[in-house]
Amino acid sequence: MEVKIGVQHAPREITIESSQSAEEVEKAVADALAGTAKLLSLTDEHGRKVLVPSERLAYVEIGESAARRVGFGAAL
Repeated sequence: MEVKIGVQHAPREITIESSQSAEEVEKAVADALAGTAKLLSLTDEHGRKVLVPSERLAYVEIGESAARRVGFGAAL
């Protein structure tokens, strides 16, 4: 699952491929925004953790993984 995280005062967004379900990601974001967690903690598909301070969250976009196209015919 692809997760994009916007961070305040940062020029680029964070994009990770997570093995967590959409419900797990949504619960982690809700806990961070409610103040029950100081950090938004997500794990990518390689087991690496991404930690973002909850007061710096601008937005979180949760979507399905896009199939990666390779080659010259990928511009469709």
